[in-house]
Amino acid sequence: MSKKVGVLFVHGIGSIQDDFAHDAIQQLRERIAGRGLNHDEVAWQTVYWAPALAPQESRVWGDLSADHDLNWAKLRKFFINAFGSTSSYSASHARPGSCYHTIHDRVHEAIRELRGKLGGEDKPLVVMAHSLGSVIMSNYIWDRQKGRDQERYGVTPFERMETLAGLVTLGSTIPLVNLSVNPVTAIEFPPVGLPEKVRKKAKWLNLYDSDDVLSWPLKPLSQSYADAVSEDMEVSVGNILTSWNPVNHVAYWTDDSVIKPTAYLVSSLLEACEG
Repeated sequence: MSKKVGVLFVHGIGSIQDDFAHDAIQQLRERIAGRGLNHDEVAWQTVYWAPALAPQESRVWGDLSADHDLNWAKLRKFFINAFGSTSSYSASHARPGSCYHTIHDRVHEAIRELRGKLGGEDKPLVVMAHSLGSVIMSNYIWDRQKGRDQERYGVTPFERMETLAGLVTLGSTIPLVNLSVNPVTAIEFPPVGLPEKVRKKAKWLNLYDSDDVLSWPLKPLSQSYADAVSEDMEVSVGNILTSWNPVNHVAYWTDDSVIKPTAYLVSSLLEACEG
């Protein structure tokens, strides 16, 4: 069956497995079918970039804890993962062969695989990115829009992110990596080359939980972000034990408050493709 829309999932920080999007995909498929649409017309693909940084994080934890009995081990590992991953990725963008480029290579491989699932055509793309994953995708899209590394990453419009019709950022840490940037400028969204009927449905939804200290609204960052982001949506994710505290940072993927607007966005783009 011909696929009409592609959805790319990009994980963030935390202890991540390669099937991190499995349950989210199943819930999205059910929601799309519930709207009377064919969920088999959507192609799904994940970006699993965690292995690019895992050895370094394990080495740091091992070196620091080997001769010291540290309390709050799980929380300490979480912060190594959160801030270590962010600093390692963000600080290395200028170095060839760095983790910045290694991670972007993984993103590109996934995008090419997703395009293959779409019959090798440049169909509308929705990106769903969590935490540091939203930073990675913002940088990746920015680089493509600025024409960087075209021979490596930009063979087709789909690879150049020119068909980006939906962006869903979850628990985004974008403000934390923009502290030294002036002016703070968002990616161009939606891209100017989108077909008009798709462009009318295109949205950038930024979902954040006020109890999640790592997530933030994006529109207040600058006029550029205010124009690009369709809506900052405050949500409440997690269960009775986690929804009220920072542990909820890893609870976005399958929460109904996240799945519902994402399914609506994907469904509206499917309808635009059929119209």
